[in-house]
Amino acid sequence: MMSKKNKNITGVVYSTNPEFAYDYEQQDELETLPPKQQDLRVQLDKKQRGGKAVTLVTGFVGKEEDIAALGKFLKQKCGVGGSAKDGEILIQGDFRDKVIELLKQNEYKVKKVGG
Repeated sequence: MMSKKNKNITGVVYSTNPEFAYDYEQQDELETLPPKQQDLRVQLDKKQRGGKAVTLVTGFVGKEEDIAALGKFLKQKCGVGGSAKDGEILIQGDFRDKVIELLKQNEYKVKKVGG
């Protein structure tokens, strides 16, 4: 069982050499694209949510803190809760039109997906 701390170490497990440096796998974080280059998709999603509708914004390319900031902005403007992680922003309730309008005002490229 590997400890969480050494998750990204590859190759050598143990060395007696005091100057040995472990090779860490580089996890490249995506650079956040400017709003005009983002290709966001807004849709209504009811799957696996106990029948409750959520507005789902997908297609965001960028850093976790940037998607979190955009998610916070959208949640505040809609006055509801939600979450933002793994390239998706979830807004509780059906706010598709309002979210699309807010994103367009901020120069994002947006498409409505589904019904």
